[in-house]
Amino acid sequence: MGNVTIQDNAFVFCRYSIAILVWLALLLKSLGLLVVVLVILALSALLKVRRAPMVWLWTNTLGRVIPSKDVVLDVDAMRFAHTLGTVLAAVSVVLVWWGSPGAWYFVLAFAALKTVSAFGFCPASKLYGCVIKGGGCCALTGKR
Repeated sequence: MGNVTIQDNAFVFCRYSIAILVWLALLLKSLGLLVVVLVILALSALLKVRRAPMVWLWTNTLGRVIPSKDVVLDVDAMRFAHTLGTVLAAVSVVLVWWGSPGAWYFVLAFAALKTVSAFGFCPASKLYGCVIKGGGCCALTGKR
């Protein structure tokens, strides 16, 4: 699909807010917050990164008054990352809903992963570039 340009602050807001919501869900043992994360990530995957809820929210509120440089993102990589996040959020919701003994440990792992992503080391986006596009990941594809 190509690339898209969005405000860097909107992208940062999106990453940080999702990570914070997952941590809050964990700390408060809140199924409701996990469902909110699931909905946001699912909408982000469906609507693509330019119209993702948190990106849209920032761009149409604070993004109008706070200057920001732009960032160029791979639409397909971001859709893959949002889809993977949606799956992990859905698993979290199901495990908590069913009262699985390991549910909150799974949410802890999800929160840690979202924190790594929030700091800009998006493992899902890297995985997409490495495996799907077939470049830049010697350990998985054997390519240099």
